[in-house]
Amino acid sequence: MTAKIPTLDLTRNYGRIKEEILEALNTVLESQHFILGPDVAAFEKECESYLGGVSAIGCASGTDALLLALMALDIGEGDEVITTPYSFFATASCITRLGAVPVFVDVDPGTFNIDPVKALEAVTPRTKAFLPVHIFGQMTPLETVHEAFAARGISVVEDAAQAFGAWRKEGNQIRRAGAWGHIGCYSFFPTKNLGGYGDGGMNVTPEGSIADRIRKLRVHGAGTTYYHDEVGLNSRLDSLQAAILRVKLRHIEEWNEERRTVAGRYFALFAEKGLLGTVVPPQELEGNYHIYHQYVVKVPRRDELQAFLEGEGIVSRVYYPVSLHLQKCFSFLGYSEGDFPVSEQLSRETLALPVFPELTMEEQVRIVSAIGRFYGK
Repeated sequence: MTAKIPTLDLTRNYGRIKEEILEALNTVLESQHFILGPDVAAFEKECESYLGGVSAIGCASGTDALLLALMALDIGEGDEVITTPYSFFATASCITRLGAVPVFVDVDPGTFNIDPVKALEAVTPRTKAFLPVHIFGQMTPLETVHEAFAARGISVVEDAAQAFGAWRKEGNQIRRAGAWGHIGCYSFFPTKNLGGYGDGGMNVTPEGSIADRIRKLRVHGAGTTYYHDEVGLNSRLDSLQAAILRVKLRHIEEWNEERRTVAGRYFALFAEKGLLGTVVPPQELEGNYHIYHQYVVKVPRRDELQAFLEGEGIVSRVYYPVSLHLQKCFSFLGYSEGDFPVSEQLSRETLALPVFPELTMEEQVRIVSAIGRFYGK
């Protein structure tokens, strides 16, 4: 029987770094420092060096990173936060949990990222923040609007949960995803390019006062143990996760480059099979370094193709089948079907194909050949 091709195979990755991981874990176990502690502090410093010019604060998850960022900016009842309807649920849920209002703006059909110019047009006197998502590992071109938002006193909070290591070139300057706005938010969920072996997250910011506040907020709002300046969260990064992430951080550039190689092979194979046009590959903006957290294509008869691939032993996924503005829990916002046609179209037509550094050429040939058979190519 032909082996199944998963969308992601973490066991292959573990095999490459097993000895490094076991050594790192043993160091933590010997120390018995499990919550925050030396490994978390070291990981934060290493991320600061990698990202450049920011303070890094580890937390319990990517969702908490978003929530902590908004709390640190005093976003609350009645404030508006402009964001995308084409994203994971946490992007919008963190806004509503604070009593604020997500204001959705449609996305670019090629990159799937929020249209920053339309976002600027959505500003009202109640707008407190702009929350772009660097979806699937590609940065939103923030240079077009960053200064305009800042001039209006509107904070830019980057949801870089899927984009650790992605960058965008502005002139001669490299801007890292998450390290451009007032606060950046990362997830270290196991499936991420830089993923732990459990939940984890991080905030980064160039502003010292914001960094200090997030450090307090992640430990119940306490600057000193048992002395609470405000009501915060219990959102600390575990030492075991930090130790794992320190190992993986040493390899992230290599692995992201391997993902880009996989993406390039897909494009070449689609062209060779005469599938370009039927299958629309992801668009990489000029100046961007796309890290392909997901390799998402637009295809006709998406659900039928997915079922066909499953029968061929090829696993694929749909991100995201229902746009956020149409989720039942957000019905109180008053949005309707048709309000954001690009996002809704992507929910119907996009399919994430297997992508991970260890995916072989032979497996990709098998995937593309199966897609070709489905479309009669």
